[in-house]
Amino acid sequence: MVRFRRPHPEDVEQLLLNAKLRDELEPFFDESLQILDSGRVPIRVENEFLTAILAWERAPVLPIAQWFTPNLAPPRSDQLTADELHEVLWDIIQKLASRRIYLDFTDHLSDIELYCIVVRDILPSQEKMVDLTSNCIFFNCAESDADPDTWLRYYASEEERQGWMEETGQPLPPVESSPYPRKLPGRAV
Repeated sequence: MVRFRRPHPEDVEQLLLNAKLRDELEPFFDESLQILDSGRVPIRVENEFLTAILAWERAPVLPIAQWFTPNLAPPRSDQLTADELHEVLWDIIQKLASRRIYLDFTDHLSDIELYCIVVRDILPSQEKMVDLTSNCIFFNCAESDADPDTWLRYYASEEERQGWMEETGQPLPPVESSPYPRKLPGRAV
């Protein structure tokens, strides 16, 4: 005797959503969908993946400053007192975090240096404005490739420092405490 299992209503909803997502993704079909093998992952997980791909495909590419209403247009740093600059900088940092845009490795930078990086490099940066809670953008303000001295001095672990020295054969700078320690907003773990 063959037994049939009555499908759970949520399973039916997930299958219908899967069909809808695949239809909407048809114009964007490429290898990212070919790697998805139906049946290997739960339908809910597959739908989350398809939803993320669809959001990515539909997202506009805009300067980060235009992700906000009104656009972020901070004043020039020379128009602000030190206290005003600090306040404007932290306001921008909070607004960026509200859109899941985070700054990493900033403790070697003064407020004015960080402000200039944010205004000059981050706010005009063209990025896909993907509105998913799982999507975050991290800006590394002390890249090890661009400025190894800063990375090694303030942020690298002892293991990373030793690996760098072995790889490059160059002497290590001394380890120093960060001159401007900050507790910036970050992705909730």
